Amino acid sequence: MTTVSDRIAGSAGGDQLGRGLRDLRISVTDRCNFRCCYCMPRDVFGTDFPFMKHAELLSFEEIARLAKVFAGLGVRKLRLTGGEPLLRHGLEHLVAQLVAIDGVDEVALTTNGSLLAAKAQVLREAGLARVTVSLDSLDAPTFRAMSDVKIPVSRVMAGIAAAAAAGLTPVKINTVVKRGVNDGQHILDLAAFGREQGYTVRFIEFMDVGASNGWRLDEVVPAAEIVTAISTRWPLEPVDPTYLGEVAARYRYLDGAGEIGVITSITQPFCGTCTRARLSAKGELYTCLFANLGHDLRALLRGGASDAEIEQRIQGLWQGRRDRYSAQRTTATVGLPKVEMSYIGG
Repeated sequence: MTTVSDRIAGSAGGDQLGRGLRDLRISVTDRCNFRCCYCMPRDVFGTDFPFMKHAELLSFEEIARLAKVFAGLGVRKLRLTGGEPLLRHGLEHLVAQLVAIDGVDEVALTTNGSLLAAKAQVLREAGLARVTVSLDSLDAPTFRAMSDVKIPVSRVMAGIAAAAAAGLTPVKINTVVKRGVNDGQHILDLAAFGREQGYTVRFIEFMDVGASNGWRLDEVVPAAEIVTAISTRWPLEPVDPTYLGEVAARYRYLDGAGEIGVITSITQPFCGTCTRARLSAKGELYTCLFANLGHDLRALLRGGASDAEIEQRIQGLWQGRRDRYSAQRTTATVGLPKVEMSYIGG
């Protein structure tokens, strides 16, 4: 009989908990033009923060080479992240290289949307499949409070519309919900926006990623509360995952007006089916969003290692993986050192 572990184990083999390697998130820069309170708070990431020099970043050719190795180990989905990935000049050229890799089924992008209107069409022409846009409120003052920049929410809205027009669909919107900031009516407004425009809004429980976002449990709005609030206005029903390892629990509107998602890392951890690896902008492999240690692949790339040697290194790291932070989270683990979300793209 085929077990769950058998079904999710990729060519890399399952990790210590039987989880395969299917998804790779690739950070292309550690820089961002937003200073969101839950990711890059301005008091930490100020004007004097030492961001990476260009020579430290993986080149597009190095990223494509690593992606090809990962594809040989079972990765089928690639997602470009940051920081803000559209700050990396010529990103469409990287997209074109990645979509040409045998075994890769999809290349997607997560962005704050502020630069998307000017780039959506060229990214689509390069082969990008779809985008996810971070948008924490439709209300201008609340949006500004969450993003801590003067960029207007209208610019993000224009980016979302441009992505939809270019065919980067289904467009998904990610909303991190903080109690007392963008909960309540903000949630219903975003749900209504998704229903009207045909976008899938995914509400994310505020997570203790990194060590600088001032996370507190009492600021978490549980996903169940979010679903109840929306379903009271527009009845919902749960939907089965489209694939094993999908991070968002899905719900569809009974009246047929699309669906929402909720990401429940705090209240209902999904570590048991996590198939994601993360590659930092300078080539460090992280096997968990909450990891405190990355594994240097750039040194192998620039030190003359063969693809086979790099593959062996990645395979060994994955097969030794035991990460399940969200399932083990306690008041003791919350204070442990963790990589910042802006460094590995969430």
